[in-house]
Amino acid sequence: MTSLINKARDVIIKEADAVKAMADRLNGNFEKAIDLLYNIKGRVIISGIGKSGQVARKVAATLSSTGTPAFYMHPTEGIHGDIGMVLPGDVAIVISKSGDTEEVIRLLPIFKRLEVPIIAIIGDGNSPLAEEADVVLDASVESEACPMDLVPTSSTTAALVMGDALAVVLLEMRGFTVDDFSFIHPGGALGRKLIKVSDLMHTGDELPIVRQDASFKEMLLEMTSKRFGLTFVVDNAGKLLGIFTDGDLRRTVENHPNPLTLTAGKIAVSNPKRISADELAATAVAHMEDFKITSLVITDSENRPVGLIHLHDLLKAKVV
Repeated sequence: MTSLINKARDVIIKEADAVKAMADRLNGNFEKAIDLLYNIKGRVIISGIGKSGQVARKVAATLSSTGTPAFYMHPTEGIHGDIGMVLPGDVAIVISKSGDTEEVIRLLPIFKRLEVPIIAIIGDGNSPLAEEADVVLDASVESEACPMDLVPTSSTTAALVMGDALAVVLLEMRGFTVDDFSFIHPGGALGRKLIKVSDLMHTGDELPIVRQDASFKEMLLEMTSKRFGLTFVVDNAGKLLGIFTDGDLRRTVENHPNPLTLTAGKIAVSNPKRISADELAATAVAHMEDFKITSLVITDSENRPVGLIHLHDLLKAKVV
């Protein structure tokens, strides 16, 4: 078993070394590539075949999800009609280890005719692709990680990392924010992590609210009709004075000889736990866990209640 772990460790180290060596070779060509992509008028077309094609698909997905519209075009499909998707103003990224694959090379004259700049992520700087490209990004490796030096391993890792470097630098230059990422990733685990309180909170007529002079009975009716197990208590200007929950109700009934004589303002619990509508829903979960509560109030700049988020909302959205 130890020998197997050592073999696996050798593969990881070899690929990591290949990436580090590539980083040390970065030069002004990378800046030229970023300039083309940052100032793009159209979209990024990314192409490659075989394992390079798989890398191209991932790079296209990463760029698209971080603010740079991109799509993958298979070279064979490209020369059989899909090249019609390419327009002046686009930029092409072509990924190839050899730089001499027939299907890839046949795309180049079409890109040229459309005046589409070509960025090559390439393993051979003396190849036909390198000669035709407007910008060459060196993703060459000394050898593959497999013992036969045949299976694309270190080379595909290097090309993938170069694509990630382009995407992340562009992300920062564009000022791409968490809000932007959340908008593009509404589904799945990533989307759930980026849901905001404002996306889930109850507002308007859904909110349980009574005035400070409301009777005990009126409070109970509001709590029952709105079904949150609580009500907000506000002053005559609509500003939040406090909150009254099911737990407060039980304690009041136990400790007061005649609770029906009480008004909302007398028994509301002041300074309820709050959260901003702009906070992440995951932060709301953390607050609820910290304070062992099941709901949070959202107020505006003048302390008026504008929202309510409940643990059930977070569970339903699978934030928890």
